[in-house]
Amino acid sequence: MAKKRAATEFSQYLSTLTDGERGRVDGFFRLVDQHLRLPREWKRQLVCDFENAILWYSKNGVDLSSALDRLAPVNLGGFYSRPAEDWFPLDAAAKVYPLSMSHKQMAVFRLSMYLDADVVPELLQMALTFTIKRFPFFATTVKSGFFWHYIDAAKRRFPVEPESTVPCADINVSLTGSKSFRVLYYKNRISCEFFHILTDGTGGTVFLKTLVAEYLRLLGCEVKCEAGVLDVNGVPDASESADDFKKYVSGRKSSGFVDKPALQMGGKLSAVKPCQVIHFDMTSDELRDAARARNASVTALVTSMMFIACKAAMDRQQGTVHIQVPVNMRNYFETGTLRNFSLYANVHLKLPEISTVDEILPEVTRQLKAGFAFDKMQEMMNGAVKLVRSVRFVPLFIKCPVARVVYGFLGDRAFTTTLSNLGVVELPEGLSEHVEKMDFVLGTVALARAAVSMVTANGTATVSVAKLTTDPSFEERMYSLFLDLGIKPRLSGSELYSL
Repeated sequence: MAKKRAATEFSQYLSTLTDGERGRVDGFFRLVDQHLRLPREWKRQLVCDFENAILWYSKNGVDLSSALDRLAPVNLGGFYSRPAEDWFPLDAAAKVYPLSMSHKQMAVFRLSMYLDADVVPELLQMALTFTIKRFPFFATTVKSGFFWHYIDAAKRRFPVEPESTVPCADINVSLTGSKSFRVLYYKNRISCEFFHILTDGTGGTVFLKTLVAEYLRLLGCEVKCEAGVLDVNGVPDASESADDFKKYVSGRKSSGFVDKPALQMGGKLSAVKPCQVIHFDMTSDELRDAARARNASVTALVTSMMFIACKAAMDRQQGTVHIQVPVNMRNYFETGTLRNFSLYANVHLKLPEISTVDEILPEVTRQLKAGFAFDKMQEMMNGAVKLVRSVRFVPLFIKCPVARVVYGFLGDRAFTTTLSNLGVVELPEGLSEHVEKMDFVLGTVALARAAVSMVTANGTATVSVAKLTTDPSFEERMYSLFLDLGIKPRLSGSELYSL
């Protein structure tokens, strides 16, 4: 009914135009038609998207010539006129991570930008339609093969959607045509949610920045194609979809993924995952200065705070707390890949050793430096590729238990929580003026009651906590620790989702 109403409204709009203007619109849609060789329903939906955008421009004082120039069909390229023929094997990291998860569901993470005005859905939809061709590896559907998951190219309309469910909700890859990402909007927030087997935080950030830059262009704001913003009409580079784990694996020794079980925080596990998302916003200078005053990195400082918060969320007095810290391998190797190119380091402290931030910070810093060392990362990369090769002929439905037996995988039991820090996201001219802040949310796993992530943009550092329990001990202790540092975070996020 909504589409029928929109079509009727567009017909009424056409009746208000002069003969010359209607001729221009007719010519415009003939060009659109030439760029679309899709099944009838998808083609009809894409044409309707163009109509809705033109209607929005008309209602908001943008003249017809400017509207048609911004929406020029050349921005479709040849993407929608050619059949989908490519498929992509997963990279090594994307194959290793799912071994501890259900073979039908994979981890999802979210990246969001908060703009200086509410989102216009009609223009965001067109921005995605124009942007996706620049990221062919993202225009895919995830499928379960006999030996591995794989990613199949998909030529279709990729819709933007209003937020209607919990962040980072599972996407079931057993469903026909399941997407590998989502684009969502809520008030002034644009969010992209990705399968972690598709890309990592760096690749996701490039996609989000490019999408928002194209959205702003449709609003009449020009953004320079720099600092990770790609030209949506540029030709994709093969290096962007390369599996660089294979490129940089060496013949040196490898390390496995064996670890002892970690203590888990208390609190009843929620059936809703996550059951709550909480953001701590602060000026990046405050957090950086607090770390520098202690001769530490921001990551080491926040990790130390997390150890103390984990202890506050436990009743046990013995055992070891393990915090997993993802590592961007682009810091070690030259690469242009937008696929997964990250591994992780582990930091662990025995519960009785966890005291104050200043007392444990030197040991946390030492472990992070050791874990981030090039040789350690090279060994883990070699181990990941070795693991993939060793189980390549094992059917997918028994691959997970085999990997656990052979390599000692513990899955979620191996860590108490995670800290993933994307660092400072550079925003180019034209984009930074319209972005208030960013946030980064990790999807929850089976056991860890909290997953912590952070990102800094436009002078605001945002630490986000995705909860898997209603027990508030962890986040309350984190808040008090920020206050102890002289930082008073601004709290935002969700209420408890329906349990």
